[in-house]
Amino acid sequence: MTTSTKGNASQRKGVSPAVLVLEDGRVFRGRAYGAVGETFGEAVFSTGMTGYQETLTDPSYDRQIVVATAPQIGNTGWNDEDDESRRIWVSGYVVRDPARVPSSWRATRSLDDELVAQGVVGISGIDTRALTRHLRERGSMRAGVFSGEAIAPDAELLARVQAQPHMKGASLYEEVATQEAYVVPAVGEKRFTVAAIDLGIKGMTPHRMAERGIEVHVLPATATPDDVYAVAPDGVFFSNGPGDPATADGPVALMQAVLERRTPLFGICFGNQILGRALGFGTYKLKYGHRGINQPVQDRTTGKVEVTAHNHGFAVDAPLDKVSETDFGRAEVSHVCLNDDVVEGLQLLDQPAFSVQYHPEAAAGPHDAAYLFDRFVSLMEGQRA
Repeated sequence: MTTSTKGNASQRKGVSPAVLVLEDGRVFRGRAYGAVGETFGEAVFSTGMTGYQETLTDPSYDRQIVVATAPQIGNTGWNDEDDESRRIWVSGYVVRDPARVPSSWRATRSLDDELVAQGVVGISGIDTRALTRHLRERGSMRAGVFSGEAIAPDAELLARVQAQPHMKGASLYEEVATQEAYVVPAVGEKRFTVAAIDLGIKGMTPHRMAERGIEVHVLPATATPDDVYAVAPDGVFFSNGPGDPATADGPVALMQAVLERRTPLFGICFGNQILGRALGFGTYKLKYGHRGINQPVQDRTTGKVEVTAHNHGFAVDAPLDKVSETDFGRAEVSHVCLNDDVVEGLQLLDQPAFSVQYHPEAAAGPHDAAYLFDRFVSLMEGQRA
């Protein structure tokens, strides 16, 4: 939940005090950044040094207060081309040293101005290194950012933070998904049709498929099997999204219906967790998650190590050391994070279905994992043959 008072960024910069309160009582004091007001969410940190516009507009960050570990944010301003969705989704933004003047030929306004325009409450001027270490040691937790001239006492703010809902058990994907189906046409000659289930999809994802001659029908999170097969898909895609995958019974049932028909299937991020659940595996909440564009992942099918873009606080609980028998055939872990052995991908061995936990579309980079879209094309080609 966010309440804010919009105003010109240049008039407020360095004027209004702000405070970040964590649910365990730790307090950080700084200056207002973006809109003045208050906001609540889960405090998480992102290690990307670039791509803040893509991060802020990623629907997977719904109800999260994002801490930027890079010391200076806002250098390239804000433009009208790099948004991943229709709005900023983060609940709040935490930076150490905001850029005083944006410097990019593509920028049309500053990051601060855009945060104000969209009512996003933030805080600057705090020690984000200390905050990141705190979250690594204690785990992601509920938090609040409060700014303005009349901030309540810390004890009162802490009580309000502790009254907020936890991310575990939160069902958020329907909040961010499209309400109406739409089509992203293929670039050049149309080769395939894909039904993409929007659980919080990023704009670059259907674009990456369109570049490969795929006409993408983006469907609401509440789509039924009849809705999916009404578009006569060559493949079905399940997108990224926010919240706890343990709440996503509808998408799990839909994926199982797709698996029963043996339609080529590809999922990313939340879609990977949905595949895990559809195959009978559990999911769990990570201590502080993976967020950033520098996460090392090994593709166990090739041995190749990729630098990848991540945004997930939950993971699939599947065995790394064996092939598992499921209702839909044999399944194995195809990708693993080299930092902590978290499952980063699944694949079925007896039918054309696979998923990864990270983001191969990676508009802000890196692009090591773009081949996964080609792998999806290959599955559809094989099924058609």
